[in-house]
Amino acid sequence: MRKYYYFLAVAFLVSTVSVANAQNSFSGLIKSSPADATKLLNAYALPFFKGLGVDQNSGWTNTAKTKGILKFDVRITASAAFISSADKTFDVTKIGLSNHVKPADPGLTIAPTFGGAKNTDGPKLNIYDDNGNKVADFNTPAGVIAVIPAPQIQVTVGLPQNTDITLRAIPKVTVGSDFGSISMIGFGLKHNIMQDIYGKTAGELLPFDLAIAIGYSHLNLTKTLNVTPENGAQPKDSQQSTNFSNQYLDGSFNSFTGEVIISKKLLSFTPFLALGYNTTHAGVTAVGNYPVTTGGTLITNTYTTFTNPVSISENVISGVRADVGFQLSLGFFRLYASGSLAQYKSVNAGIGFGI
Repeated sequence: MRKYYYFLAVAFLVSTVSVANAQNSFSGLIKSSPADATKLLNAYALPFFKGLGVDQNSGWTNTAKTKGILKFDVRITASAAFISSADKTFDVTKIGLSNHVKPADPGLTIAPTFGGAKNTDGPKLNIYDDNGNKVADFNTPAGVIAVIPAPQIQVTVGLPQNTDITLRAIPKVTVGSDFGSISMIGFGLKHNIMQDIYGKTAGELLPFDLAIAIGYSHLNLTKTLNVTPENGAQPKDSQQSTNFSNQYLDGSFNSFTGEVIISKKLLSFTPFLALGYNTTHAGVTAVGNYPVTTGGTLITNTYTTFTNPVSISENVISGVRADVGFQLSLGFFRLYASGSLAQYKSVNAGIGFGI
């Protein structure tokens, strides 16, 4: 099983990024003061954060019918969120950058996000010191991928009173120094309302099952970064750290979904429809020491070292979502598939077994 978790982690990270490209992309945005770097990284990475949130809230269940006491199923599924066209670019002049960071060409201000075009860097930005002198420049990075995938492994067990409980988890798996690590844990509950009203005969008296469900998950994501001083740049003074070996991006994503589900079992085939609300809060920090060019002399530029310069904390998802899909039961074997409309369109599919 550990090897399977490893395989899922590799599939998640490799398919999500071209991981080295993502590492370089995020690193390439920490070239200015903490406030400006935070705004740039947030604007660039927001579609990635949204995609992870949509994925976390997907695939919890494919039927309103709950299980008998201590009956269970185990499922392995994967979700894929499709970044919308509107979130594939951003305007660098619209995100509140300071006067220390300006487009080199005022006519070129549209930059790709994480989900934008992969083959072309964004506009060049100039960095200015406190006296208005240009001290450095850099291009915003190209996009990486427009589809954000994520795996889910979960176990659902039937409880008394027409209720199911679900545990969703991926143990922390490290996939090399360049790939970093992921881990996730989540809990869900589903309660069949129709069985409360009509008891065990609900399926015979009514043409459908109706349930309410909630799910919460917490995902940790870590990526190494590599930000070094500009060519030839020297520390501003002796107080500046010159150790840049401890850089990484630390992400924490807390997602919650609540929904009403309606379904009807037709022999081995159960279609379902769900309507609900989902949220995701992202907390992301660039951990470590980062050199930022802030001045210069006639001989060379100088840098200031900032510790943990980027800190993002915001709700990246908050809104209604709708899911439609099915569960196919072939003895103890299960097939699952669904599609969702939320902040992004997404799909989920997988296999499982149960009784």
